[in-house]
Amino acid sequence: MSDTLTLSFQTSQFVEIFLLAFLGFAVSILITPIYTTLAYRGEWWKKPRTTAVTGEKAKIFAKLHADKHRRLIPTMAGVIVIATVLAVTSLFNLAREETWLPLAAFAGAGLIGLIDDIINIRGSGAGVAGLPSKIKFLLTTIVALIGGLYFFLKLDVTSIFVPGLNVPLEIGWLIVPLFVLVVVSTTNAVNFTDGLDGLAGGLAAIAFGNFAIIAFLEGRFGVAGFCLTMVGALLSYTWFNVYPARFFMGDSGSYALGTALGVVAMITDTVLLLPIIGAVFVAEAGSSVLQILSKKFRGGKKIFKIAPLHHHFEASGWPETKVTMRFWILGQVSGVVGIVIFLLSGYHV
Repeated sequence: MSDTLTLSFQTSQFVEIFLLAFLGFAVSILITPIYTTLAYRGEWWKKPRTTAVTGEKAKIFAKLHADKHRRLIPTMAGVIVIATVLAVTSLFNLAREETWLPLAAFAGAGLIGLIDDIINIRGSGAGVAGLPSKIKFLLTTIVALIGGLYFFLKLDVTSIFVPGLNVPLEIGWLIVPLFVLVVVSTTNAVNFTDGLDGLAGGLAAIAFGNFAIIAFLEGRFGVAGFCLTMVGALLSYTWFNVYPARFFMGDSGSYALGTALGVVAMITDTVLLLPIIGAVFVAEAGSSVLQILSKKFRGGKKIFKIAPLHHHFEASGWPETKVTMRFWILGQVSGVVGIVIFLLSGYHV
């Protein structure tokens, strides 16, 4: 491994990639008034869940967010990001080996989330307020499996890079179940994180920004452009979603973002860095899993006051804005750590 980092790119490539970020932001800004008009006229109000994943009444959640949901805030704003990224990427950054797969997976998962959001909007708000979790898990797995097969059969990827090794680890067809595991896990982790104003949007923008840097260093300029298009669209979304939120992304947004993030990690061959760059997402999902297991095997006893983790800090007295901004900081720190490991661990740049 050389101690010298050499970058080879044309200035035009650098400019084009950042133009995609600008387009992502601009198109998203232009679409937002259309969405808000339709959402408020159609009363696409977010219905809060009334039961926890384990079946009991979500009393702490209802208490923490009672005032917010009395404001009648529309959901399904993830369609703004989805429409923006689909349009910009399809018109200016469509490449078979780099952007077909993340774009298709992004759209497929977004469709699953959109169906969930529509059910939430039209429902009574009772129970989990949307598609049953088992159905969402099954549909997400199908999208990930199709993506994994394309990754293996069409892109001919059969190995992963392990930091510290000088050669790729050959795993053959096992790349398919690994792809499914990574994508489904990341999708659910981002979905768990989407619970406070500005939280998921800001963290996703940070994560995609870090993966844009990695993709650029690898010479995968199409992937870098895709990531920065996402960053641009997310910055626009987060502008309106910070406290007090004007709208929520809904599952259409969180499912699409999580799926795309997992796919990008696979395409850049940095899947083992994903838990580091997305450390906050991992902590959020992990807290929910631990809470469920604790209730099941410890006679209903809880580890956290409420899960995911951001709600635990809310219940401990932290203002919503403090939780969000501190999690943003942690997300950026973990992203920088991930990039440093990328540069020091023998990844090919």
